[in-house]
Amino acid sequence: MAIKITGTGSALPEKIVTNFDMAELVETSDEWIRERTGIAERRISTGDTVSSLAAKACMEALAMAKRDAADVDLILVATCSPELLLPCCACQVQSAIGAHQAVAFDLNAACSGFLFALNTAYAYLQTGLYKNALIVGSEVLSKLIDWTDRSTCVLFGDGAGAAFIELSKTDEICENGRAAGLEEMVMGSDGAKGMVLACAERSVSNPYYKETEQIKPYVCMDGQEVYKFATRQVPACIKEALEKANLTVDDVDLFVLHQANVRIIESVAKRLKADLSKFPMNLDHIGNMSSATIPVLLDELNRNGKIKKGDRLVLSGFGAGLTYGASILVWGA
Repeated sequence: MAIKITGTGSALPEKIVTNFDMAELVETSDEWIRERTGIAERRISTGDTVSSLAAKACMEALAMAKRDAADVDLILVATCSPELLLPCCACQVQSAIGAHQAVAFDLNAACSGFLFALNTAYAYLQTGLYKNALIVGSEVLSKLIDWTDRSTCVLFGDGAGAAFIELSKTDEICENGRAAGLEEMVMGSDGAKGMVLACAERSVSNPYYKETEQIKPYVCMDGQEVYKFATRQVPACIKEALEKANLTVDDVDLFVLHQANVRIIESVAKRLKADLSKFPMNLDHIGNMSSATIPVLLDELNRNGKIKKGDRLVLSGFGAGLTYGASILVWGA
């Protein structure tokens, strides 16, 4: 059975922090940040939480899908920055929106999180266990950032994006002859290289043991290694997914990629020999929001009428872990 996204939503903090604002905090400039990342501004929480942003995005997605929270079977929250270890963020969202019938749990694949959540929800729906799912990527990365480290603090923003997916009762054939639904997926991990992008949690400390070396709980990144991984692995997994689906790059209408860095996206387009116009970007005004980037961009495109029924989308992301993946979806909403 096919699935389709019937509603999308997003939520961003009101506070806008520009590159000029960043230049007052660390030694940097608007020109330096734009040239290396493509980012001009980002949204930063002034009290918004991962769960509150996620709940707002979910309610927007449900409103578009014309469904009530009580109808939701499954809630998956992709996040690497929850406020609480217990309870999980998905259960907080369940409570906030009143989805009392839903099963809820979190997923952490960092910037690949939304993609992994989409594929996980698809697997659940395909087995017949559930008929629909709310999937959301939500992050408040500003609390994990060392605001004196210009190599990381200029990159990240806060926000959430959500999608409501449902099983189609019958195969939906679009006017262009394509069957709506998820056509193929590829997911992978390379844990051996995981420490090139890491953030520490609390260290072991109990009556019997105490770690002598305390690691600062901030995001640490080897930018060059992450760049090399992304520019190699993202086009590779997209090609793998297309080959498995017997498709080519020319068969794709839009590549909805994780919004980390404009140079990475340009490199992926070049390696795929695809027109850059097929790679929509919004990182200039919201920055890198980890698991939230793909669903927020998807919501922007959807609400602006830039996705039409029958369009073939490739969703692809990469992140800490290191994780990566690509999914091919024919839009049916």
